[in-house]
Amino acid sequence: MTHILYISPYYPPEKGVAAVCVSEFATRLVKRGYKVTVLTTVPNNPTGIVPPEYRGHAIQQEIRDGVRVVRVWSYVAPNKGFFRRILAQFSFACLAPLIGGKAVGRPDVIIVESPPLFDAIAGRMLAWLKRCPFIFTVSDIWPEAAVQLGALRNRVLIRLAEWLEWSTYQRASVVWVVSEGFRKSLIQRGLSPERMFLLTNGVDTAKFRPLPQVKARGELGWDDRFTVLYAGSLGLSHGLTTVLDAAEQVRDRDDIRFVLVGEGGEKADLVAESRRRNLTNVIFLDPVPHAQVPKLLAAANVCLAYARSVPSFKGMLPIKMFEAMACARPILLSVDGDARRLAEQEAGAAIYVEPENPTALVSAILKLQEHPGLAEALGQRGRSYVEACFDYDQLAAALDMRIAELLGKKVSASAPLTPAGVSTTTEKS
Repeated sequence: MTHILYISPYYPPEKGVAAVCVSEFATRLVKRGYKVTVLTTVPNNPTGIVPPEYRGHAIQQEIRDGVRVVRVWSYVAPNKGFFRRILAQFSFACLAPLIGGKAVGRPDVIIVESPPLFDAIAGRMLAWLKRCPFIFTVSDIWPEAAVQLGALRNRVLIRLAEWLEWSTYQRASVVWVVSEGFRKSLIQRGLSPERMFLLTNGVDTAKFRPLPQVKARGELGWDDRFTVLYAGSLGLSHGLTTVLDAAEQVRDRDDIRFVLVGEGGEKADLVAESRRRNLTNVIFLDPVPHAQVPKLLAAANVCLAYARSVPSFKGMLPIKMFEAMACARPILLSVDGDARRLAEQEAGAAIYVEPENPTALVSAILKLQEHPGLAEALGQRGRSYVEACFDYDQLAAALDMRIAELLGKKVSASAPLTPAGVSTTTEKS
C-alpha cells in the first residue's frame, strides 16, 4: 500500500481553508487505497488557543476519517501580528521533523502544503531522511504576496524567503500549483513547466448543496431581510473595510443586512470600526464548523468572495467561491484574474465588483435585490459548473493519477478523464 505523508500545520478540527483542503484530499486518497499520514501541530488557528484535550503533549496521534494524524508540539500564536505568526510557522517547520519524524514511518511520497512557506523546511528535511520524493503545493506565491500586502518589509528576510522558495521549487519532484495564474507566474520566473502540475481546490458537492432558505433561516433565527454574507477568514488580505463602507452607504435601508462570519487578524478592528460608525446593519458571527457552512450559505441572498487589490491575488481561487456555487448562491466577486474567469466568464455564476470600491459593491447588491430572477440564474449556473468541473472526487482522482505517475506505477485504464480543474499541460505560456 502506497504511503503518503502530508505536512501542514493546519488540519481539522480547525475550520480554516488550508485545513479543509488538506483533509478533503487526504480522506479521499484513503478511500482510493492509499495509507495517508498527516504531520501537523495542535489545533490553534486562528485564535492561538489550544483546546484542553490537545495540551501538554510533545506528540499525539489520532485517526480522523481513516487518516492517521500525528500532532507535534510547536509554538502557537494568534493569526494577528507578523512576528509571532512567523515564529509559530518557523517553530512547526523545524520541530515537526525532529519530534514526529519517527512516528510518521516511511512514506513513499511527501506532499508539503504551502503557505506557510516554512513548511518547505520540514518537507525537505523529511524527504532527505526518508529518501522519498516530495510534492510542493503552491496555494499562494509567498513571499511575493506578503511583500505586496506590506506585511513583509525587511530586505534580509525577503531575500532569505525568496531563496527558500526558489530552491524548494528546484528540489521538489513536482510543484503542485492551484491555479493557472500561479503556473504562468512561475513559468515567467523561469520554472520549467514540466516540473509543474495544475490541480485546483474544489468543493464536496454532496455536502455543499442547495438547501431551502426558509428552513435555514428558521434554524439560524434570521429574519427575511436581504442578506449579504461573507463567510471565511477576516484577515489582512481580504480588505473587508470596504464591506463596512458599503454598509454605511445603505445604512438607511432597513431591508438589507451584512453578515460576516469567521475569525482572523482583522476581526477585532473591523468590529470596533463597525461600532464606531454605529452600523446596525452589520452582524459579526463566530466561525462555525465546516459542516454547518452550507446552512449559512442557504440562508444568504448573496455571498461575497472578497480580496484586496494585490497583483499576486490574480491567481487566487477562493474556496468560498466554489462552496457558494455548490449551494446555488449568487456571488459578488472582487477577485480578478483566474477567479473572475472561472466564476463570471465561464460559469456565469458571479457578478464582478472592482476590489476596494464600496460604491460598486452597493450597486451590485441592489441589482441582485431588485432582480431575484438574475440571482436565481447565477446560483443555478454555479451549481451545474462545480458539479461538472470542481468536485473533490474528480480532483482526487487526478491527484491519484499524478502520484502514480511520479512513483512509476501503472495508471488504471478506467481512471476518470481530467476535469476542468486539472492541467497536465507542459506547453510554455
